[in-house]
Amino acid sequence: MSSAVKVEIKRLPHGAALPLPAYATSGAAGMDVVSAEEVTIAPGERHAVATGLAVAIPAGYEIQVRPRSGLALKHGITVPNTPGTIDSDYRGELKVILINLGSEPFAIARGDRVAQLVLAPVVQAAWDEVAELDATERGEGGFGSTGGHAQL
Repeated sequence: MSSAVKVEIKRLPHGAALPLPAYATSGAAGMDVVSAEEVTIAPGERHAVATGLAVAIPAGYEIQVRPRSGLALKHGITVPNTPGTIDSDYRGELKVILINLGSEPFAIARGDRVAQLVLAPVVQAAWDEVAELDATERGEGGFGSTGGHAQL
């Protein structure tokens, strides 16, 4: 991967002996990150799962925290604020907020893969306040205004 961006990572004491986030395949967009704790999340509950890691993301980038599709499909475990964002100036422990939307308690063991991390470039906006916006075909049409699933 010749275009890899270096990201400094610090293993915290409770992250000892755990694997660093890693790509499962050469074509993977996200790196699997594992839990540094054992916890059971009851149906409807949320928990910030410790990873035992802290990162220094380069300026101009973020890390997006995304759910693992298998956990979502098989157990209803997802990231409620998907994608979660880790900003480049944050230096605390990376935690993954998980929610159990399933019907059974979900046990997480230390070392279990709990989410994916995607390094992504960030472009900051510069607001340009105007009196009127340009017209478009859609205009002010909101939710569902471009058609629903019945038209597909």
